[in-house]
Amino acid sequence: MKVIVVMPAYNAERTLEPTIKDIPPNIVDEIILVDDASTDNTVEIAKKLGLTVVRHDMNRGYGANQKTCYKLALEHGADIIVMIHPDYQYDSRLTPYMVGLLKEGFLDVLLGSRIRTRKEVLAGGMPLYKYIANRMLTFVENICTGMNLSEWHTGFRAFTREVLETIPWENNSDDFVFDSQMLVQCVAFGVRIGEIPVPVRYHDSASSINWKRSIKYGVLTLFTLSQYLLHKIHLQKVPLFTSKY
Repeated sequence: MKVIVVMPAYNAERTLEPTIKDIPPNIVDEIILVDDASTDNTVEIAKKLGLTVVRHDMNRGYGANQKTCYKLALEHGADIIVMIHPDYQYDSRLTPYMVGLLKEGFLDVLLGSRIRTRKEVLAGGMPLYKYIANRMLTFVENICTGMNLSEWHTGFRAFTREVLETIPWENNSDDFVFDSQMLVQCVAFGVRIGEIPVPVRYHDSASSINWKRSIKYGVLTLFTLSQYLLHKIHLQKVPLFTSKY
């Protein structure tokens, strides 16, 4: 099975190399980095590291970046696609475990969850307001979808090819809410979702949206849930949850 890691990147020159070097050898067949018009040396460093690099000619947004990532991974023949943020916030040494559970057919989607204990999360540097918002949104998402995930908002995710060929992720937002939409789509299409714990690693170079954008992300996540519920009870046909075929 061909394993491809995709990295949606923006100004990751300080963290890209350690993220790549932590991926254990002989696990990944290809690493694709999509640069969203960075203003630093992300592209140059990625090329030196031997990655497959595609650069957007203008900043299109986090969701649009992921769309390019997944499109390229499918075109390159990936059977398993692992999305890792290249900001060194997630521990890429766990990649073999993300891949293994999908290879063995136990799951269709695997998430790396940062939420294990409150003490551990805060000690890892997650701001208190982000922790509280994460817990509140995750609680609502679990209630609305019938899931029991510890975190819905991780940037470390693995998918089988079948998942990306099934859910209509192309209809999602080009902004940060893309992540929430994608997981709700997985629930809507009956995809098997699991999670493993990953260390919490907030630092100065880690990407993080500000307070204003966090509020927008939360509101749009709640709106996505309302669309899902309306679609589920057949009151509204929503393109996000309508089959491609």
